[in-house]
Amino acid sequence: MTRRIRKAVLPVAGLGTRFLPATKSSPKEMLPVVDKPLVQYAVEEAVDAGIDEIVFVTSRSKRAIEDHFDGCAELEQLLQLHGKHEMLSDLRRLLPPHVRYVYVRQPEARGLGHAIGCARALIGNEPFAVILPDELMDAQPGVLRQMLVQHAASGGSIVAVQAVPAAEVGRYGIVRCLDGIGRLLPLTGIVEKPDPGKAPSRLAAVGRYVLTPRLFECLERIAPGKNGEYQLTDAISQLCAEEAVYAFRFSGRRFDCGSKLGYLAATVHFALRHPELGEPFRRLLDDTRAGLRGVSAEDDGVAPGGRVPTVPSYAG
Repeated sequence: MTRRIRKAVLPVAGLGTRFLPATKSSPKEMLPVVDKPLVQYAVEEAVDAGIDEIVFVTSRSKRAIEDHFDGCAELEQLLQLHGKHEMLSDLRRLLPPHVRYVYVRQPEARGLGHAIGCARALIGNEPFAVILPDELMDAQPGVLRQMLVQHAASGGSIVAVQAVPAAEVGRYGIVRCLDGIGRLLPLTGIVEKPDPGKAPSRLAAVGRYVLTPRLFECLERIAPGKNGEYQLTDAISQLCAEEAVYAFRFSGRRFDCGSKLGYLAATVHFALRHPELGEPFRRLLDDTRAGLRGVSAEDDGVAPGGRVPTVPSYAG
């Protein structure tokens, strides 16, 4: 019988150098997408999938994440006093009574595989999930929930994959797999950042994993790669030789918020879907595009169609 997965590991120890100087003193995972930080989207996806223990693998500069997922009696009292009940409800949803948050330090940056290994004592001998918070997903049901359904049916480890352009395969772990039924493909190997001409496919691992505890044994056997880092992909390749591992083509939209452009795309996408901001934000985008099309220093200030462009005002 397949054991229910109760725990999810969130590696959040990275320095976020691609977002400097914004991440000099604030964790990348705390960058907001509209009104929630990236890491909160990841936690909500895990809790929605039935996870009741979140293991954060942190580093010295990540205290803000611990503070975010902690109670704040003074703020709650203030919101209660001023009748801001909806805000208070949103705040309390950060701390579901059945969910436990635990933290372990990664003492030095030695790769994603090393970060996952730091959580071994907290995971124990049971299957677990891994979510990379800078891979933001918009899916119904959530991507992790989709994967747990597949794990319950197959019993194997599962790697979420998505097709990427051939020119971009060198940025990802690229899987080698057999033909399968539906969205689940037997996985036979995975290569970290291959040369485009040598990539086994265009299916990239994209930040969601369901893994059996044998993965930890594989992590112990792998050698460090480039820059002395231990790659999770190398351990998964070993795991393929020992037990069933599958690539899963999930249903949903992914945003690579580890890049500035991906982060901006996620912000626009989720802003347009926001129940309060969606429509005014759409108007703002329309007015901005019209203004960019319609005015130059030489013209008379009248946009195409005779409309005089103005700077719109939107209440915060």
